[in-house]
Amino acid sequence: MSAITLNKLFQNIKANRVFEFFIIGIIVFSALIVGAKTYDIPEGVAKAVAVLDWLITLIFLVEITIRFLAEENKSRFFHSGWNVFDTLIVAVSLIPIENSDLAIVGRLIRIFRVLRMVSVIPELRVLITSLLKALPQLGYVMLLMFIIYYIYAAIGSTFFGDINPTLWGDVSISMLTLFRVMTFEDWTDVMYEAMEVYSLSWIYFLSFIFFTAFAFLNMVIGIVVNVMEKEHQTLVEEELSKENIELQNIRKDLAELKAMLRGKNG
Repeated sequence: MSAITLNKLFQNIKANRVFEFFIIGIIVFSALIVGAKTYDIPEGVAKAVAVLDWLITLIFLVEITIRFLAEENKSRFFHSGWNVFDTLIVAVSLIPIENSDLAIVGRLIRIFRVLRMVSVIPELRVLITSLLKALPQLGYVMLLMFIIYYIYAAIGSTFFGDINPTLWGDVSISMLTLFRVMTFEDWTDVMYEAMEVYSLSWIYFLSFIFFTAFAFLNMVIGIVVNVMEKEHQTLVEEELSKENIELQNIRKDLAELKAMLRGKNG
């Protein structure tokens, strides 16, 4: 069997929906195995779980190998961050460190195998990629949000520090209190306590909630959604491009086949 035929075979396996769903099922089962290890289970069950864990690692190794062999340009396989992540997770899982000083590392790596779900499902990859690409824009929003937080914390510490030092003793504690207010965790209790001394302090709390919980949160959501739409559009364009290339190849093969048939008939 030629190298081209083998490459086509592995590409077909990689693109097969049954294979994809099988790998997703193994990842979910791997997550259940990780959860089972956190319980007090009988020794016999623990040994069975350990065997299943190694079997899962072996399946992941086979899957990574198939994906690597399916790549037409092998040198570009590790240009993808997801491929590097999957390979590292599988490679470290193969190291027998369960009974050594690095056993905790082995357990952590097996926990992170659940993240392979992100690399397998394209929609999840789009979500993570969108979040990462949105970080530069979110950074400016977070900076402005921190400035607002700091100003309100300084005001709160100045006016409410004597009312309740536990909540408003200094700027850092005040920022924690304001985070509680922003997340609506019993924030009315904090406000009513301040209103007993400063009746108009409700303006302070409501304006802070408006800036943070409403305005800034909507800005963050808007940025992420905008980047996600761009990433989704890029993904659709890439798929259409691949389909066009495949269609052109099919047309080329048909043209060559017609030419061969005409030559024989002639």
